[in-house]
Formats: sequence, structure tokens, C-alpha cells
Amino acid sequence: MKLRLKLGAIISTAIFTTQLAYTQTKPLQVSGIYPHLATFNEGWPKNENQNNGFGQGYENGIGAITPWAGQLWLVTYSPHQPKGSADKLYSIDKDLNVTIHPESIGGTPANRMIHKESNQLITSNYFIDDKGKVRVIPFSKMEGRMTANARHLTDPANMVYFYDMEGKVYEVNVHSLAVNKLFEKPVPGWHGKGAYTSQGLFVVANNGEDEVFKWTKDMLKVGDVPKTPEEKGVLASWDGKDWKIIERKQFTDVTGPGGIYGAPNDKSPLWSIGWDKRSVILKLLDGGQWYTYRLPKAAHTYDGIGGWYTEWPRIREVGNGKMLMDMHGMMYDFPKAFSRSNSGGISPLNTHLRYIPDFCNWNNQLVIATDETTVLQNPLAGRSQSNLWFGQFADLKTWGAATGWGGSWENDEVKANTASDAFLVNGFDRKVLHLKTDQAASITIEIDKIGNNKWQPYKTIKLVANKYQYFIFPADFKATWVRFKTNVNCTATAFMHFTGKTQAKQETLFKALANIDDKGTINANIIRPANFNKNLQVLNTNRNQYTEIDEKLTAVAPAVDSTAQMLRLGTLKKGYTVDDASIIIKDKTGTFRLPKGSGEYEKMSYRDRREIESERFMLNISGTFYEVGRESGFIALRPVTTHNKKIVDFCTWRGLLVLSGTKTDAKPDAQYFGNDTNGLWYGGVDDLWKMGKAVGQGGVWKNTAVKANEPSLPYIMTGYDGKKVSLTADKDVAITLEVDFDLTGFHQYKTFAIKAGQTIDYTFPDGFSAHWVRAISNKDCQSTVTFTYF
Repeated sequence: MKLRLKLGAIISTAIFTTQLAYTQTKPLQVSGIYPHLATFNEGWPKNENQNNGFGQGYENGIGAITPWAGQLWLVTYSPHQPKGSADKLYSIDKDLNVTIHPESIGGTPANRMIHKESNQLITSNYFIDDKGKVRVIPFSKMEGRMTANARHLTDPANMVYFYDMEGKVYEVNVHSLAVNKLFEKPVPGWHGKGAYTSQGLFVVANNGEDEVFKWTKDMLKVGDVPKTPEEKGVLASWDGKDWKIIERKQFTDVTGPGGIYGAPNDKSPLWSIGWDKRSVILKLLDGGQWYTYRLPKAAHTYDGIGGWYTEWPRIREVGNGKMLMDMHGMMYDFPKAFSRSNSGGISPLNTHLRYIPDFCNWNNQLVIATDETTVLQNPLAGRSQSNLWFGQFADLKTWGAATGWGGSWENDEVKANTASDAFLVNGFDRKVLHLKTDQAASITIEIDKIGNNKWQPYKTIKLVANKYQYFIFPADFKATWVRFKTNVNCTATAFMHFTGKTQAKQETLFKALANIDDKGTINANIIRPANFNKNLQVLNTNRNQYTEIDEKLTAVAPAVDSTAQMLRLGTLKKGYTVDDASIIIKDKTGTFRLPKGSGEYEKMSYRDRREIESERFMLNISGTFYEVGRESGFIALRPVTTHNKKIVDFCTWRGLLVLSGTKTDAKPDAQYFGNDTNGLWYGGVDDLWKMGKAVGQGGVWKNTAVKANEPSLPYIMTGYDGKKVSLTADKDVAITLEVDFDLTGFHQYKTFAIKAGQTIDYTFPDGFSAHWVRAISNKDCQSTVTFTYF
């Protein structure tokens, strides 16, 4: 494909004529997404030189969605707009007609609560009665980035609390809308997320430690600046008189079985979700006591000291008495009766790519909000935008498999015979436990079979000091929680990896996309959400033709030929290198190796990196998609799917994932829009899991001159199913494989004694997984070490 193109004529709208009629009575829907419902905001960068800024229009997340007064209400946000913005208050009726309310004041809101006594929905600074009438508190009277509401401790019939990201706490009269600021910043931590009232406590959560303004300890009611690297964010409570720090960790949602209506009674449990370096944390307040449970992370894209990458995980009812929990890229079926004596029933549903601020049940459908296309350090997008996904609870199980990692201990000082926090194992498929202690010790695994807090010993494993061991749970292992005890005081690690059953490949869903071994030309389009309107810009590089696509997925005649802009911003160039062994990638977190796909990929031009969800980007390298966090970097990437398609470009636009690289003879279907002259594939971002599981082959060395005791570059291991390795060398050597299972360093896995010219083939045990693997030879030699994932 040629990248140096002359300005060409604008193609006619017939090129992209869509096959589906679009009517007001039946809006166009693709993979659960209605393009016409996409939200936008104003103030976005008008050209590519402006989008290193931060503020209005640089992000367009849908912060909260709530069924109310016969409609679905939603608010959008721009980043850090405590005094308002051009973002809007929307309502959608059952026929999917949209109203933008004139009372809109924008800002950065994510709060939603239904006040039972006054029969009002409260979201952002809006109070909405049961007839849909909107009242608003202006930011001049109540400034802040509103993140949560909670019922009042002493006058719940007439007052509510507002909590904002910087830590302000207000009380507001629900009738008069009179505002009283109670606290400016009562507790440490930043990026306030959740607040809830139960058991006589007002509980708040912050999930960051990156300060917005200079502060000192004397400004707080309790707590202090962080004393250790572990102190980030906070979970804190107020009883109406005194503030208390519950835990100095990063926490997000605070809620209970009453959800957005508030606690059903004064004894109702209260839940909060957060995380630390080890895992996801689930805190429970039950009978006035706090308890800690741990669950795996599915992705590291949510980690970060600022807490910016978690907007906003929730636990929320989604119809038929069901509750859904979303945290760190994994969704769970969450039991409404979760308590200390009844902790069973939490079960993973999926891992996902969609960046989800909120979800609810409306009009007999599960609705999920998104924080999607942004222009934050992302010139390939011209304008920030997001949308909603509509589906059923059962659809969630068709997304990514429940694959993740985490532990109760990570290089922690532990006391003899003292149990760790409980760690969830229920509902996960293959499970491997990685163990290490700094002295000889026995670790006992205890299990709570059904979640009734009745623990029993399962297995005791003896460990040699500073020697890594692993244990794979048998296929028939059943329990809800596991926990660990050592027989001596020591520094210990107990960290797990789960590998889920992947979805069956749905080839027909992607039949319009050309396979890598297909001959002939393809529709090689560079694509970009426009900055000057709400269309998708499309440049066919084979035909030197530019057009735009509207919300009906139909071509429209553009006012200006933007070929030059598309070439300037959208040039296709590879950011990785390749050698005989594998793909090599490099960023601030290190240099790493990935599997190689077909050699045909090195003969074509294609986009290898792009943001598709807010502050997350995808690598599309040699036929495999990988998810990467903006801050977490390559060391924490995870593979999504090996597609083996000729995907030239990809983006999100109007909530849709758009893929370029379709066959020139593709026929219109539910995903392909266009004709046999040109067209694009459209779907949802979590359709990617249906392209097939991640597979591949590559190595750390291929006929490479290896220096003794010099480790190879790390090679990806996480997220793959079956794994085997082939090792050979030109002389008698011992080659050791080392694994990094928690991103803190490598541990010796297995040593292979290899005779000169001999090839050893080894299959890893079913269920074994780690993030990275590398090889070390004990002698100078010429060696090949190749991994095959299947």
C-alpha cells in the first residue's frame, strides 16, 4: 500500500451506501450500540496542535445513567471542570429519542441517587422530580466535581450529602436546594469516588494520591500525608462528630444492597471496592466491624497513583434482584445478600475492554455507559465522544474469559499462624498459586467452601528459603475463598493466576475482513473521528479517495477534502521491530518480546498502536491485539485476540469499534456497511474477544549467540491457553527458564540440561501462567528457545 498520495477527488456518497434503512421508529443498532445516541461536548481541540491540553472537551465520559420518570437520564463530563462545562444532561425515551435539557451546566459529574422521601432523582447538581421537571444548583453555590450522593445521618427525609473529587462535603436541602458546605477536605487522598451512609456512618472513598492543590496535615480532620508507597487514597468514615481512617488504600465505589436508594435500614451491610499492588480489595462493614476480601485484577490499565483510570467502577442492581460488580476490567455476578456470614455467590462473568463509568437496567435491557474516545494525548481522534451499550445480562458472558491475577501477599511481612485476607477462587477455571518465602516455611492453604466463614485446611506446602514454588489446583477443586498461613514469621508471597475458558471463535461476525493470506487488494482505509463535525473521516489509500460517514453509517459529501490532514495525522508506521526470533517492543517500562504472526504483516502497512478506550490503547501487532494502559505500559499488557486479519486501521467512533481492511467483494451484513467498492467493519469493542483466542509462536533466541548468565529479554506468557517450549543449543549447556508472575522480578522455574545439537520439547502444565518468561544459559553458546501458545 502506498503512503505517498496525491490529493484526490472526493468520492461520491454511493461508495458507502448502507444496506439498512434508518427510520425514526427503528434506529440503526450495531452490536448493541445506537450510533445516534453518541454524546459529544464542546470546547474540544480545533486542530491537532491543541490536544496536549487538559480540560473541557478533552474527554467525554458518560458519568452516570439512571432510569427515572419513564426515561433514561444521563450526564456527561469533561476532565477537571468543577465550575461547569458544555457537557449536558440528557434523557432518552423508550423510542430512543434524545432530549438535551436546557438546564444543563456540565462539569465532571458521576453521582446519582434517588431520594425516596421527596421522590427525586439527584444526579450532578440536578434535582429531577417524578414528572421529569429539572431544578439545578448552580456551581456558583455548590462548586465541585460531584462524584457521589449519600443519605443524611440525622435528617434523611430532608437532606442529602454531596461528595466531590477534591474532598468537599456538602449537605443540601432537597426541597429548597439550600446548600451548606460541611468540609473542604476532611480526609487525605485525592480523586474522590464514592460515598454512602449505613450503620450510623457516612463513608467516603478516594482512589488517588496526586494532589490537585497544595495542602498540609492541619487542613484535614483526620489522617496525614502518605508515609509509605502503599498509602494512596483512602476509605474513611464520619459518624457526625469524628472522622476515622479505615484504610489508606485506593478505593472507588461505596454502596450497599439498597443501591442508589440508600441503605434499607440502619443495620444493612456496606461495601466498598478498591485495590492495591496485590489485588482488588472488597471491604465489608457488617455489624459495625470492617472485613477485607480480595479478588483478582483482569488488567493493570486501571492502576496508577492518580486514580484517573478508574471512572467509575460500581456495584449496582441490574434487574431481577441481580447485582453486577465491575472492577479492574472484570465483571462479577454479585450477591445482594453479601455479608460476613454469607459471602458466597460472587462469581466472575467476564473480562472486558470497555471503560465503564456506570450501568443499569432500563426498558428490560442492561445498559452500560462508556468513557470511550478522547483527545487526551491522542491526535488520531478529533473529538471526544462516548455512547451506551444495550444488551442482556447473559451477553456479558460472551465477552472475554475470566482471566486475571492477584494475591493476598506480595513480599509482605507475615506473622506465624496468622491468616491472610480471603482471596476469591469461586467461578474461575484453571488456577495456579505462586509461592515464595525468605526462609524455610510451611504455607497452609485454607478454604471456605461455600462462603459461610467456616474455614478448613486444604493443603500444606513446604518451602525452601528464597526458592520459588508453584501449585496448580486440580480441575475438580471447589471453594469460594482461599487464605494462607505460615508456620513462622517471614516475608512471603502468595499470588495467583487464573486462566479462563476462551470464547468460541465467531468467524462469520468478521467475514467482511480480509484474512492475512487473502490475495488481491483490500479496502485500505485510514480512519479518524473528525474534529470539525461528528462524522468519521475515511481516506482510501488505494484509490486516493476521501469521504465522511454519518451516524447512519452512510457516506456524506464532505465540505472540504481533508486528504492532506488525514495523511499528516494518520500516516501508518510501525513502532516495533522484528528479528528472527520474535517481535520486539520498547517503552519506559522496558523492552519485551511478543509472538510473530504471518510474514505477510511485514509486507503491508497498518496501524500498530491507537487509543480505543479512554487512556487505554491497543497494540495491533503481527495479527494479535493487545491492551495497554497509558501509565502501566508494555510490562503490564495483556493479549486479547489473534485475528490474523489484514486490519489496516482501527478506532472507536460514536461508541462503535471501527475496523479497516475489508474485502473488496464484501457484502453488506450486520457488521459491514458499504458496498463492493469500499466499506468498513463496525461493532462493539468487546466483540474483539469473539475473533478467537490469543495464540502465537516466537522466542527469546533463534540461532542467537548467547552470553553465559545473561538473561534474554522477557517474552509474554499471560493470557494464553496451552503453552510449550522448544530448546536447543550448539554445545552442552543448562538453560533455565525464569518467570515473572507479579511484575516485581523473575524466579527460577525449571532448568533443562541440553546436549549439543539436542532439541528438548516441554509442555507447561495445564493451568500454569505468569506474566513473562525469559531464558538464561550457564555457558556461551548458540541457542534457540521458541515458545508456542495454542
